[in-house]
Amino acid sequence: MAVALVAAGCGRDGGSTESEGGPAATVSGDFGDLSGICGPGEAKDATAQGVTGTEIQVGVFSDMGFTKNPEFDAAAKVFTSWCNEAGGVNGRTLTYKIRDSKLTEVRQRMLEACREDFFLVGGGSALDGLGVKDRLSCLLPEFPGQVAQIANIGSDLQLAVGASAAENVNPYAGFQQWLIETAHPGSAQAIGIINGDSPVTKAMGPKMVESLRAAGAQIVYDELYPASGVADWTPYAQAIKSKNVRGLIFFGDFRSLAKLEEVLTGMDYKLDWIDANANAYNPDFIELAKSSLGAQNNYADLSGIAPLDAADQVPAVQQVLDLYERYAPDAAITFPALKAIQAWVLFAKSATACGDQLTRSCVLETARKETAWTGGGLLAPVDLSTPLSEQPRCFNVQKATPEGWRGVDFGATDGVFRCGVTPYRYATEVGKPMTLADVGKTIDDLE
Repeated sequence: MAVALVAAGCGRDGGSTESEGGPAATVSGDFGDLSGICGPGEAKDATAQGVTGTEIQVGVFSDMGFTKNPEFDAAAKVFTSWCNEAGGVNGRTLTYKIRDSKLTEVRQRMLEACREDFFLVGGGSALDGLGVKDRLSCLLPEFPGQVAQIANIGSDLQLAVGASAAENVNPYAGFQQWLIETAHPGSAQAIGIINGDSPVTKAMGPKMVESLRAAGAQIVYDELYPASGVADWTPYAQAIKSKNVRGLIFFGDFRSLAKLEEVLTGMDYKLDWIDANANAYNPDFIELAKSSLGAQNNYADLSGIAPLDAADQVPAVQQVLDLYERYAPDAAITFPALKAIQAWVLFAKSATACGDQLTRSCVLETARKETAWTGGGLLAPVDLSTPLSEQPRCFNVQKATPEGWRGVDFGATDGVFRCGVTPYRYATEVGKPMTLADVGKTIDDLE
């Protein structure tokens, strides 16, 4: 759901350069509770595509040419700037190349990445399913910031975290149960769903309907809206009011949600709750929806990603705030950006552990050994050695207020998270991720 109508992106060729011999350490290479994920070293061999004795080049996918959203570029800039200042990865400078897929050019950018990049890290594209076949064919692993389409969610040579990374399950089951049973009991009898009419969000509606009905909810409103936008939200607001919708799940662009809420509030109709989804977890939504936030209860499930207002409890979150202030002070820290940062942390830690003989297989195999991965504290523990869909999940709830996104009492059991939730598995398979076997490869082909 965090993907919304399009995956967020970024758009510059990016990357930093240093003098031959690698960067000198001027800051600590520790991140959160992880020690030495970046730092000086004596790496000197060119061991793989994109790897020289002095540099590592990775690719960062984005849809910047379409979305104009720089969040993945900012996350890459922040992390690589810090890592290089700490000494790089065993002395190699960490650089990145933005692969701007502009929504529809995923395959073109993937073919470029296949020719040049060592790895894909901390990015995402709305139509990422268009590139997964080429990525697997060229044996290019990825630690993405977010994934979107069924063919790519849980595909081979990929380690992703977050709700969208689990295939064929509803990972929001715990959050939704909390909404209809604890936070707003009684609202289950009048649930509405509104979807952007796009390949990414359109597929979400039927899955949520199945899951919510299995939980005892009644769906009284289920509608699509044009992905290009709506000039007048009044007909949608009137329909929601006429159906007496009490809880609304919104899949789409947060700007559209803000406009819808403005109309609903203007006609004096207050829902019990609105699931704005994590796509709205950013300061822009707060500003756009400010006139409605006093009347409407907007919630977002961050799916086990530590929120920014937990900085006093989670040192890694405070470090992210500090790094953004230092390296990208004008950039917004969004939900996809937080997921991108943890992907960068996973890459740097794994690559550092591989030493001078840095290969794709070493990085991937090292990362898969993380059975309680937290990204230094940025997320609830995830076992990267098994599929996310087979694991109990954690959730954590944020509410939009005029002062910003703030935590609420949702019964946290593990620090800032509530864990142990079994995700709902859809009765009907909604598709399968692509595998190496689909392109005639095996994991033994990865070098």
